[in-house]
Amino acid sequence: MPKTDSSEMRRFLDVLLKHGNFTRAARDLYISQPYLTQSIRNVEKTLGVKIINRDVSPLRLTPAGRTYYQYLTALENDKAAFTKQLRQYTHADQVVLRLGILPSLGNYLLPLFLPAFLKAHPTTKIELTEDILARNEQRVLRGELDFLIGQNPETIAPGLDSFDRGRDGYYAIIPNTVTWYQPHQAYLNPGALTTQDLLQAPLVLSPHGSSIRRQVDYLLQKYNVSPNIVIESTSTATITKLATAGLGVTFLPDSVHTRPDPERYNLLPLPQDLLSLNYFIAYPSGHQLNKVEKDLVTIFLTQLEADLAQSSTIP
Repeated sequence: MPKTDSSEMRRFLDVLLKHGNFTRAARDLYISQPYLTQSIRNVEKTLGVKIINRDVSPLRLTPAGRTYYQYLTALENDKAAFTKQLRQYTHADQVVLRLGILPSLGNYLLPLFLPAFLKAHPTTKIELTEDILARNEQRVLRGELDFLIGQNPETIAPGLDSFDRGRDGYYAIIPNTVTWYQPHQAYLNPGALTTQDLLQAPLVLSPHGSSIRRQVDYLLQKYNVSPNIVIESTSTATITKLATAGLGVTFLPDSVHTRPDPERYNLLPLPQDLLSLNYFIAYPSGHQLNKVEKDLVTIFLTQLEADLAQSSTIP
């Protein structure tokens, strides 16, 4: 009787669902069709339910099959997490640093400091978890991550200490599709629009949980504005392109450069007391940083400082 472990069964199901046919799936898996069929039937016998709907073409999971597939996925995720945790004992001579970061920030920040850090510490392994700030905060607090990289440290959860590089400003993109666009003006003077004007426009924003969205939500509550959010994206590049294409107003940090195009949109510098940015790297309170961890923090701050200083000289 064929026996399969969870990872093999998940692979069998993945390929079977891809082809929707036992014969083609078995060929792709380099096993016999009877072996694949019997493996699935053994699982169904053990579970007491059908996991494959054989009455449709292509084949599909039954509702019970979807539940079983989710169970297999959770098992594989748990195995991966266990392997990572075990590595500190099986590879005691290798330093592993686990970093959490928002995907849109990673696109900008990681290339700035990781190459320099890994050049200084070539045997150190970096493990990344790209997710929204709120979930990564909890991972650091639970000991699943060593560091959290984000913006605006005043918003982070209690129980975390942080290093930051100082405040930077934001600007708004005002596309020519909104009322407050001013033709032929690349830049608007600071204060040219009120906060209420900006917030009442159609908005293109990052999702709840991101640092900039926390600030925008605070302003919406402060000024009692019900927002018209056209779309949300975790990608800064996507947000920028959608705003410049006319979908709505958005807010971006000065470190994200947008080329002026006065026929399509205005760029409006925002006062720092309205919105500001402060990149940080955080870790659990009370944790004593070792030399490698201190080097990570130092290189993060110095490389970021150098890039922002260079950016400020670009017209």
